[in-house]
Amino acid sequence: MLFRALRRFREVLQLPAAARAEAAQTALLSQKLDVVISWLTLLDARQTDHEREMRLLLGQMSRPPVADRAERLKAFKPAPAKTVFVHSVVCRQDSFETPYFLYWTAELGLSLHYHRKLWEFVFICQVLHERGLLKPGVSGLGFGVGEEPLAAYFAGMGCRITGTDLAPAAAEGAGWVDTAQHARGKEALRRPDLCPTALFDANVDFRFCDMNAVPDDLTGYDFCWSACALEHLGSIEKGLAYIERSLDCLKPGGLAVHTTEFNVNSDNETLEQGSTVLFRRRDLIELSRRLTDKGHTVAPLDLDPGDRPMDVYLDTPPYRQEPHVKIALAGYATTSVGLIVRKKA
Repeated sequence: MLFRALRRFREVLQLPAAARAEAAQTALLSQKLDVVISWLTLLDARQTDHEREMRLLLGQMSRPPVADRAERLKAFKPAPAKTVFVHSVVCRQDSFETPYFLYWTAELGLSLHYHRKLWEFVFICQVLHERGLLKPGVSGLGFGVGEEPLAAYFAGMGCRITGTDLAPAAAEGAGWVDTAQHARGKEALRRPDLCPTALFDANVDFRFCDMNAVPDDLTGYDFCWSACALEHLGSIEKGLAYIERSLDCLKPGGLAVHTTEFNVNSDNETLEQGSTVLFRRRDLIELSRRLTDKGHTVAPLDLDPGDRPMDVYLDTPPYRQEPHVKIALAGYATTSVGLIVRKKA
């Protein structure tokens, strides 16, 4: 009510100058009201986010017992799989409790836990492994690589890798520099435990790259990847455009593997613009249509969020190390989704 009244008063203040006795004072008051309205708009948005958060919290299950998770994970012997990801798929609990998940976690030198970022790394590795791309002579291009272990691991497998990330000035402005989610250069990708020094130096290059403006000379790669980076490009449309653009970097028949945010609980309302956006089912269906119309092949979408304990539990800020499969973000339930696209031959 107050918000509407202030807007009405603001309209009254914009009457012709002849109807105002104190033009200068009115102009100053008008500016102050603009500030108040701006703050009220922000508060209104935050209240809406808070209401959504509360609805999610009231509907979520209690945190699954830690001991049960540990016992389930001990039941498997690590081993890669021949065929797992024939679909573009949502992060779910069932992936974590498999031999291939334990295998890739160990290969990457990471600790095993129910965390969607770990799932993203495993998803990308397993997809590339299944398609025979983790071997000498294959070239790969990573976008927004930060300090993730994938570039070093792929190089250790004999792949020629180009890692990219935002230029430092742009990354600092976006708030990435102090979060271990930005690579200042090639050294940020070095992992001697995953790739011997000499092999890393021979197989890894680094470029600064804005994912909203991928340079034309980044071409001819056998595969490309990004791990939860494209949702930070400013809007849903920019994220979709980036995926389309990434295919231009590949050889005919090359493979693109991307992970991003997936809005689990709404196909209508979402975060469409800003520092983080959440892709809906309909956005991914539209992406699949656009790519298919151009002759590319998109792995069929499996967007079932799952119904096991880790799938329905929502981690809330401040986020835990685990379980962190589904999270509450700005009042929405979200998780990671992995997309697989084969460029037309």
